[in-house]
Amino acid sequence: MKKIIALLLALMMVFGMVACGSANEEVVEETTEETVVEETTEETTEEAVEETEETVVSDLKIGAILVHDENSGYDMAHIEGLNAACEALGIPMENVTYKYNIPEDETCYDAAADLADSGCSIIFSDSYGHQTYMAQAAEEFPETMFIACTGDQAATSGLDNLKNIFPYTFESRYVSGVVAGMKLKAMMDEGIVTDPYVGYVGAFPYAEVVSGYTAFFLGIQSIVPEAHMDVQYTNSWYDPIAEGEAAKALMGNGCAIIGQHADSTGAPAEVQAAWEAGNQVYSVGYNIDMLAVAPDAALTSAQNVWSVLYQATLEAFMAGEVPTDYACGAANGAQKISDLGPNVAEGTAEAVEAAWAGIADGSIKVFDTAKFTVGGETVTTAFGLDADGDFVNDHGEAIVDGAFVESVLRSAPYFSLRIDGITELN
Repeated sequence: MKKIIALLLALMMVFGMVACGSANEEVVEETTEETVVEETTEETTEEAVEETEETVVSDLKIGAILVHDENSGYDMAHIEGLNAACEALGIPMENVTYKYNIPEDETCYDAAADLADSGCSIIFSDSYGHQTYMAQAAEEFPETMFIACTGDQAATSGLDNLKNIFPYTFESRYVSGVVAGMKLKAMMDEGIVTDPYVGYVGAFPYAEVVSGYTAFFLGIQSIVPEAHMDVQYTNSWYDPIAEGEAAKALMGNGCAIIGQHADSTGAPAEVQAAWEAGNQVYSVGYNIDMLAVAPDAALTSAQNVWSVLYQATLEAFMAGEVPTDYACGAANGAQKISDLGPNVAEGTAEAVEAAWAGIADGSIKVFDTAKFTVGGETVTTAFGLDADGDFVNDHGEAIVDGAFVESVLRSAPYFSLRIDGITELN
C-alpha cells in the first residue's frame, strides 16, 4: 500500500514539473512576442520621425536677398555658403530663391515681401543696409523668419522673427595680416622697402570695416611693430573701378602691400598690373581666393565660411530655436584664409599655423588692449560709449581681461576705435 502511495506521489510530482515547464514556456513565448511588438513599434516610430524630418526639409522654402550677384566675391561667398548648407541638410535647391542686385533701399522690402508671399518661411539678406527693410517686412509677416546676415538691430527691434548672424571676421583678418607682415619684413630685410607703409581699400567707415582693417593691421604689427597704414574709402561695397583707383593711389603714395574690405577684384587686379610693370607690390584680398586675378601679387585672402553659419541657422530654425544673435569663428570652421600665393615670404606657412593655434588656445587675443593705443592712451573701458568703440543699447562691457571682445555682445562687429598707426584718408 505504501508503495502504491509513493508511486502516486512520484507521478504527481512529474506531472507538476511538466505543467510548470509548460507555463514557463508560455511566459517566454509571450514575452518574446511583446518584445517583438515593442521593437516593431520603436522601428515604426523612428521611421515616422525620419519621414517627418524629410517632409520638413523637402517643404522648407528659403529666400536669399543679395546686394549684388555672383560677380561680387562677397555675394558669391554667400551663394556658395547657402548652397553648401542646403546640400548638407538635404534641402532641394529648387526650394531656394535668390533675389540678385537688390540695393539697400525700399527695393529690399519689396523683395522680402515677395519672397514671403511666395511661401518662403525663412529669408536671408546679406548686406548691412538691408536690415531696416528686413525689419519692415518682419513686422508685416510675423510667421516668416528674417535673418540679416550683417545686421545689428535684431536685439533691439522687439521682433521675434528678426535675427542677426555674422562670423568672427577679425580672426581671418588678423591671420591674413600675419601673412602681410611676413612679406613686409622680408622686403625690409632685403632693402626693398625702407618705410613699412601699408595701404587698405575700404568700402565704408562702418564698424564692420574698421574692425576688419584694425585686425589686419594688428596682425601686420605682430611681425613688424613699426608698420603704419592708410585706409582709402570708396563709399561703395562693390565698385571695381573705384577700388582699383584707390589701390593705385595708395601704391603711388608708397604702399608696398594693399589689403581690402571691398567686394570686387578691382584692387588685386590693379596690384597685379603694377607687379607686372616691375613694382614690388602685393595684395591681400577678401571673400575669395584672388590668385585667379593676381597670380603673382596675391599673398592670400581673408575668407568667411558662410556655409557654417547658414547650416547652423537652418538647423536652429527647423528646431524652432533661432538665437537673436549668432556668431562663430575658426573654432567652428567659419574662418580661414585662402591658399598662400607663390611670392609669400619664407616661413609664412609656419607663422600662419602659429597664429591660428594662438587664437585657438587664447594666447593670441586679436584686440589685446596692450597692443594698441588710441590718442596715445591705452583703452581700459568701452562700456556704453560709442566714441570708445562700443555701441548703443548693449548690455555689457566690451573690454574684458585686457582685450576688446568682438562679436560677443552682438553678432555684428562693433569695434570702431581708431587706433594709433592707422590714418583714414577720407
